[in-house]
Amino acid sequence: MNPYEKKRRWKFFLLFFAIVIGTASVLYSDFFVKKMEREERMQFQLYVKVTEKTMAMYDDENTTDLIDLIRTNTKLPIMIIGAEGNILTYQGLDSTKTNYGLQKKDGLTYDPAYFVRELKIMKEQHPPTPIIGLDGSRWYIYYKDSPTLTQLRYFPYIQLGVIGLFLLTAYVAFSSARKAEQDQVWVGMAKETAHQLGTPISSLMAWVELMKSRFNAEDDPLIAEMENDIKRLEVITDRFSKIGSKPMVEDHVVYTVIYNFVEYFKLRTSDKIIFTITGDEQVRALLNVPLFDWVIENLLKNAANAIENEGSIIINIIENLTKEEVFIDVTDTGRGIARSKFDAVFQPGYTTRKRGWGLGLSLTKRIIENYHNGQIFVKDSEMEKGTTFRIILKSSITYEPTSNT
Repeated sequence: MNPYEKKRRWKFFLLFFAIVIGTASVLYSDFFVKKMEREERMQFQLYVKVTEKTMAMYDDENTTDLIDLIRTNTKLPIMIIGAEGNILTYQGLDSTKTNYGLQKKDGLTYDPAYFVRELKIMKEQHPPTPIIGLDGSRWYIYYKDSPTLTQLRYFPYIQLGVIGLFLLTAYVAFSSARKAEQDQVWVGMAKETAHQLGTPISSLMAWVELMKSRFNAEDDPLIAEMENDIKRLEVITDRFSKIGSKPMVEDHVVYTVIYNFVEYFKLRTSDKIIFTITGDEQVRALLNVPLFDWVIENLLKNAANAIENEGSIIINIIENLTKEEVFIDVTDTGRGIARSKFDAVFQPGYTTRKRGWGLGLSLTKRIIENYHNGQIFVKDSEMEKGTTFRIILKSSITYEPTSNT
């Protein structure tokens, strides 16, 4: 299992664990909410019974005092509505808004709309309980959930939100720290590689010059190819030395840069693979040629490895005048990539080859996005038919809109 697959499994495991914790928290809170609902329902039923007793024993002062004491100990918001819809009595409501006959006194006001709102909430939450009133008509008793119960209902979701926000913050912080650490490793490894390559390249150059002079081989094609490879090693060393520093980008004709590299690359690849460059030959973009060659090299190597026998690799250059962008499509006739892996192929460590390190496309993405301010993605792929990667670069030419006048 490659590192990317392990990372994905850990993410799924942590997500599953978080869902289990969240579900358990909601269910546990729901258990207490239901328990509290039953207790409040029992309190309300007791209040109704006590109120009915009050009606039956209205003239017995000793008994009514005891009943009133029991009723006032009920903390639920309650309203008793008469047969004509008028409010007869209430309790447990906001005392700053329920002062009949007082418009304003010591911060206390009478708010008729408040009663309407509260009664509407009570009707939505629970059905009324009818009783026979003192005048023999039917009265209705309404109640609503206590503030504590209401808060308890929303508590698990607030708790999950806070936990989620904390986890998101922690994830972003740790990801940033890990990315910074990875960048340091990339830079250190790249610069050390460039340093280590310097000495053997210098020696190889000296040996080639010695072979030329000793064997009079100035025009030998094999020596010329050896020189090309040494120059290629110098380019690779230059690439590694640029990792970690902001490389210079210059205006180049995209077709020419790609053509020069393909001419070098196809001589070192199977002759059963046909390379074709199509599209606009004049478009220009800001490029760092050594690093951009690295991008094309990684894409072509992956394309060549995906072609088992005979096949073709087509590089199509398109200019998007509207957005002032250059599209570079690299299409092969290889094995293809599953749609679920379109993003995964750019992850460090992801590879389908037994001896691969899974770094090529990751480096490619970093070079395009970090050093060329562009984009790269899998545009299209079909299993056993081929894949198209698309690179998007900003054009170095600014187009002025044409006037019709």
